[in-house]
Amino acid sequence: MLYTCPHCGAINRIPDDKQQLQAQCGRCKDELFSGKPVDLTDADFERFISKNEMPVLVDYWADWCGPCKMMAPIFKEVCGELQHHIRFAKVDTEQAQMTSARYGIRSIPTLILFYQGREIDRLAGALPAPQLKQWIGQAIQKIS
Repeated sequence: MLYTCPHCGAINRIPDDKQQLQAQCGRCKDELFSGKPVDLTDADFERFISKNEMPVLVDYWADWCGPCKMMAPIFKEVCGELQHHIRFAKVDTEQAQMTSARYGIRSIPTLILFYQGREIDRLAGALPAPQLKQWIGQAIQKIS
């Protein structure tokens, strides 16, 4: 499985049977599975969502958004639980305006599930952890 390093952006190949182990990046030697969402910018967004062979769930947010602040710890918690099955990333809509405009982000928080660079599903609004996991499960079923 190809896995983009959350620290340096290097593409790493991880055997399917080794994903649960503490994998390290071949370039920077940092942990590949940190249990935290990756912060993406306009510069690295496209490479990250298209070069991972795992689905990537992106949380579009802004610092001034109350529901976004409520959603942040839930997103991080679910990331820690599901990090070996799905990548989690965050995009600050104030900083990554080109990416936000490209995907038509009109309300925040907005979650978009990508697979191999394609948008699979999206959801606007904050969710508690059980509903977020349920939505992720339903969205992943759309990957074929």
